[in-house]
Amino acid sequence: MIKPTVSPAPQSEADIEESTVFAPRFDADGLLPVVVTAAETGDVLMVAYMNEEALARTIATGEAHYWSRSRRCLWRKGEESGNTQLVVELRTDCDQDALWLKVKTGGSGANCHTGRTSCFYRAVPLRTPPGGGLALRFVDAERQFDPEAVYRHPGAAKGTLKSRE
Repeated sequence: MIKPTVSPAPQSEADIEESTVFAPRFDADGLLPVVVTAAETGDVLMVAYMNEEALARTIATGEAHYWSRSRRCLWRKGEESGNTQLVVELRTDCDQDALWLKVKTGGSGANCHTGRTSCFYRAVPLRTPPGGGLALRFVDAERQFDPEAVYRHPGAAKGTLKSRE
């Protein structure tokens, strides 16, 4: 286990928002939400969570590590698929309760367990009348790999992988 880097505790709200002290504010479950974007394009790739150890490993290695809420374990992005994430920059938001990673993705370039480049491959229609069902529209949805072959799990891209992850 990598020992987390301990920063001095902030003394005030100004310390959190305006100083150089890194003092991440984990939620009640010990997690921080992480927005992940492509370093080259700025495209949103995924949203994940880090606990203290995942954050410490990410900082120490320069490779993205996350906490799986469904499996309740630490994981290094790409450990099974080969689609690793090299962190180019890590930012925190104004009150240090969320992170933003800019990454370069290895392997096939997919970041989603469904085999797609981004987890955000469906658009919700806007300005539609209330009452009717909304039909999602696929955008940038081409698969970069076959999830069943990579994860060796039938139905990996049909939603069952997440509960198994």
